[in-house]
Amino acid sequence: MKNVRVHPAPTLKGEIQVPGDKSVSHRAVMLSALSEGVSTLRGLLMGEDVLSTIGCFRELGVQVEIFPDRVVVHGVGLKGLRPPQRVLDCGNSGTTMRLMMGILAGQPFESRLTGDASLNRRPMERVAKPLREMGAQIEEFRASETERVVKVTGRPLRGIHYKLPVASAQIKSAVLLAGLYASGETGVEEGTASRDHSERMLRHKGVALEISGGRIRVRSGQSLKAEDLEIPGDISSAAFFLVGGAIGKDSQILLKNVGVNPTRTGILEVLQAMGAPLESLNLREIGGEPVADLRVRSVSLRAARIAGALIPRLIDEIPILCIAAAAAQGTTEVRDAAELRVKETDRIAAMERELGKLGVKARGLPDGIDVAGPATFQAGDFESGTDHRVAMSMAIAATRGPKASRVLDVDCVQTSYPNFFEQLQSLGGKVELES
Repeated sequence: MKNVRVHPAPTLKGEIQVPGDKSVSHRAVMLSALSEGVSTLRGLLMGEDVLSTIGCFRELGVQVEIFPDRVVVHGVGLKGLRPPQRVLDCGNSGTTMRLMMGILAGQPFESRLTGDASLNRRPMERVAKPLREMGAQIEEFRASETERVVKVTGRPLRGIHYKLPVASAQIKSAVLLAGLYASGETGVEEGTASRDHSERMLRHKGVALEISGGRIRVRSGQSLKAEDLEIPGDISSAAFFLVGGAIGKDSQILLKNVGVNPTRTGILEVLQAMGAPLESLNLREIGGEPVADLRVRSVSLRAARIAGALIPRLIDEIPILCIAAAAAQGTTEVRDAAELRVKETDRIAAMERELGKLGVKARGLPDGIDVAGPATFQAGDFESGTDHRVAMSMAIAATRGPKASRVLDVDCVQTSYPNFFEQLQSLGGKVELES
């Protein structure tokens, strides 16, 4: 495991382009593999999570070529996947495992999926349940808490109408993907809107979906067309520098080509509610996804309440929003976010622990956290808990410290933002890598 030493850098200035959106990148690889023909993907996130998705499809007989400036996927169609010869390794990627379960549920062969110790602790039954209702056979085998294999025995599927028990794009996507193989119509109903990247990309690839009033319906017997795609920048990655710029001193950062899908822009709404001067420039559309350039400047922030329908639209950004809250006047309250307890780590417990080291009063709750500010940030040795979002959040916090801090176990950053520390340095940060 590598550690980094982050020196104070109160002023961050410059222009960067964040890596491709992780959620869109996963779906671009998956749907291109299931398309009829060759697709060229540009701007694809080449982090470990997306590489896990690519590896799984290679094991299923899909040719994927990786070049410095593009990834070329030779689609095999919905019925062209081959039985894997070994267990499919999903690494640390919950998106890979959960969406693959939906795809594999309708295949005429057996597949086995596993992941690293962190992924193998994360719940999969919430995906298995609707897939079993469709006719799939899914079993989970455990040798220990951190050793798990999910066996998916593909069967003829039947369409169902499923009401999501929690707002989850991954459950929704798994059911819709299985619906491409199921007889009749498959419908998903969500009480609170979750990210809609799967629906947008399916439509972009020629699949007819009916979307109305929180209900999404798809019928089997459709094919996906191959096409070239450009992947927008990841707003979850941009969030670190949006906060870094907002809490800095005389900071100004321009983030180019960031995806601003309305199901993901909760981070922008919260920062604006906290008083951050955000600008969205050059709004346009790429591959069915809205994109803009985002500019942020430093300002004195005020506390906010983050709860309800906002949560699914910024669930991954809550760790870095805790850092914004620590710099803000008043107590920021996060509620309705129990899902944070079952992410790569228990993010509520992790942020409560690390904020304490930072000199911030924070109180974890079953479904959220209270963060009191403004705090005078302290230096320290901050633990990632092998969670990429915790690691990057504490690195941004360290730029406001009185002296150098260390962030421990930062290899995990490779899952979503391989050049994070390089870009931090390009904006004026000073980072030293320790082996």
